[in-house]
Amino acid sequence: MSQEHTDLRKDEIITACKDLYDKYQFKDITIKLISEQTTFSRPSIYNYFETKEEIFLALFQREYEEWKDAIDKIRKENATLTKDKFASLLAHTIEEKERLLKLLSMNMYDLEENSRIERLIEFKEAYGNSIKAVKLCLNKFFKEMTEVDTMKFLYSFFSFMFGIYPYAVITKKQKEAMDKVGINYPKYSIYEFAYMGIKKLLG
Repeated sequence: MSQEHTDLRKDEIITACKDLYDKYQFKDITIKLISEQTTFSRPSIYNYFETKEEIFLALFQREYEEWKDAIDKIRKENATLTKDKFASLLAHTIEEKERLLKLLSMNMYDLEENSRIERLIEFKEAYGNSIKAVKLCLNKFFKEMTEVDTMKFLYSFFSFMFGIYPYAVITKKQKEAMDKVGINYPKYSIYEFAYMGIKKLLG
């Protein structure tokens, strides 16, 4: 089987996983269910992915690669940007990656622990490239930022992203529980949470 054919088969599996994840929770999705969304059998999937977690990690990787392209577009299409405008543009790229945010809110330890090291390396490379893409934007648009300032922003920003989805997307059950204990929950969108966080980190 050619590499091109292998990549197409893997892509079909990842897309099936994506479509299911848009409807169901991680715990409800099985390799059998994923196989039913593809053109081949469940045993065939094991030729490409050993576990369900590896499939999700590959989906995660794809999400980071797509997001990195959107960040690169900001850098390439703008000569200069104010902090406010950059925060807005970057927040919009995050708003468009709700699936990535949902994946970030999962238990990453289990996902990574149940994947082979080569799959994990591929994922980490995509993750690292997204960090580099944001760093290149900071270097271009905010030359007054020192290397220390830039690294502080990156560490804080990428940690902050883990919490956006749980705060912006709450279930009816969660809302009911918070109402009963008197928690005044701020109703902000993904964009609003992202924009406020980025603006705050930029100073």
